[in-house]
Amino acid sequence: MKPQTLGELKRAYPLEKLRRSVKDEARENLIAKLRRGDPLFPGIHGYEETVVPHLVNAILARHNFILLGLRGQAKSRLLRALIDLLDPEIPALPTEIRDNPLHPLSAEGRRLLAEAGDDAPIVWVPADERYVEKLATPDTTVADLIGDVDPIKAARRGTGLGDLEAVHYGLLPRANRGIFAVNELADLAPKVQVALFNILQEGDVQIKGYPVRLPLDVWLVFTANPQDYTARGKIVTPLKDRIGSEIRTHYPRTLEEGLKITLQEAWTEREESLLVPPFVAAGVEAVAFAAREDKRVDQTSGVSQRVSISLLELVASNAERRAIRYGERPVARPLDVYFGLPAVTGKLELEYEGELVGAERIARELVLKAFGQAFGAYARSLPTDEVVAWFEEGNLLRLPEGPARAVVEAMGPVPGLVAAARSLAGSDQPELLAAAGEFVLEGLAGRRKIARGEETYSAALGEHPQWGN
Repeated sequence: MKPQTLGELKRAYPLEKLRRSVKDEARENLIAKLRRGDPLFPGIHGYEETVVPHLVNAILARHNFILLGLRGQAKSRLLRALIDLLDPEIPALPTEIRDNPLHPLSAEGRRLLAEAGDDAPIVWVPADERYVEKLATPDTTVADLIGDVDPIKAARRGTGLGDLEAVHYGLLPRANRGIFAVNELADLAPKVQVALFNILQEGDVQIKGYPVRLPLDVWLVFTANPQDYTARGKIVTPLKDRIGSEIRTHYPRTLEEGLKITLQEAWTEREESLLVPPFVAAGVEAVAFAAREDKRVDQTSGVSQRVSISLLELVASNAERRAIRYGERPVARPLDVYFGLPAVTGKLELEYEGELVGAERIARELVLKAFGQAFGAYARSLPTDEVVAWFEEGNLLRLPEGPARAVVEAMGPVPGLVAAARSLAGSDQPELLAAAGEFVLEGLAGRRKIARGEETYSAALGEHPQWGN
């Protein structure tokens, strides 16, 4: 039975825990995790050797910190993962700012102790309620974050405006004894950023110019896009100076890292029989990598990991739609990726050259290039010389967007294509053979061994693939 009053708490709870700051608490729990070898940030991939060491150092140093990075780099998820470094629950007085039972800050908490003493009630605050997050917007005010003096409250209680009884607390004081996160810090107006100076340096807040001081126990963490990339605003220099650590995030460095994230986040569990073959998933992931290298795409804006996640979900949906229509097993194919282009076109910020070409055409070219990159991992092990030679003789192949058996039958006249597909799929199931055969064709087209039209494949032309027949 957990203590329910202050007296019971003093007898049964280690009081040294109540004397710790939230940063000390996180530091101790982090050290315990490191000693046990526990995973520090489950579900975060690709940061093990880059971001995580800097983050661990910042926590050990008890720093307030900021994560700087482009969109879709798991910055918010990293901040929310800090909850795991807090105690499962802590005791507090039942006040607005969850006062420490031994050292209350609010007038309400002090009055409660003065009136009830050891009989003062205790509530237990779980870790997830100790994390407060605010998305910064230009209309955010100082009162929203810090608080304001409430004249009505002062009149009712007969206090002065400079008394704690007259204060209406903002988000930051309500995060007392916890973590306060601000997403997109640069979007805050400069005067609001200035209001954070005191809490970062002196550890207290002042409200509305009145001599109201609250020495809060808050761990402040922030995210932002690199300020030289954003047109919306910037972080004022004195605020940057008061933030202990600036940690840069990044996109996945390898296709394997990116694919691990995408497979973890994408909703593909539609039916037990739905299958996204590894080579199709690799092609999907490579689209984002190709976009991050394309000069027609605005790289300062970034290409979010959500491109791959949303694209894979639409690929799975198209496989599901086809399976329902033709009564076969839902297996994703490379040509399904072209049905997923709505997940790509809306997420790309284009340069002037890209605007002239158009988002859809660029997305199609990125898909073809992506399959060329993904095919590189399989090229040496697949016998494709006969396939290329057949196309070089001037032959054309048209694939139907229909049942798998019809697709495999259409591939039959191409020497070596079905054999290469069988080698890749490791199966004779028509659905897998169709997917593998399409991957071979898309891969060869992406590597410019053959040319690809909207519906046909033909001999390589020695130039960029031609769209349309």
